[in-house]
Amino acid sequence: MKFKVRLEKDEDGWYIVTVPALPGCISQGKTEKEAIENIKEAIELHISMLAEDGIPITPPAGIKETMVSVAV
Repeated sequence: MKFKVRLEKDEDGWYIVTVPALPGCISQGKTEKEAIENIKEAIELHISMLAEDGIPITPPAGIKETMVSVAV
């Protein structure tokens, strides 16, 4: 499975990563690479806990993603 993640640098220099499709799934790392590796593990754990509790993975209601092209 592929998930879109949001990566941002906080005021202390750490990278915070969230997964919009999995509310509450968050991780961090000192570098971008570390943060991405950490969120992969967090996603796996999050999904396994949802499955254990019988909760389906569903996209957030009212949100639709698409791609657009622009000429620059």
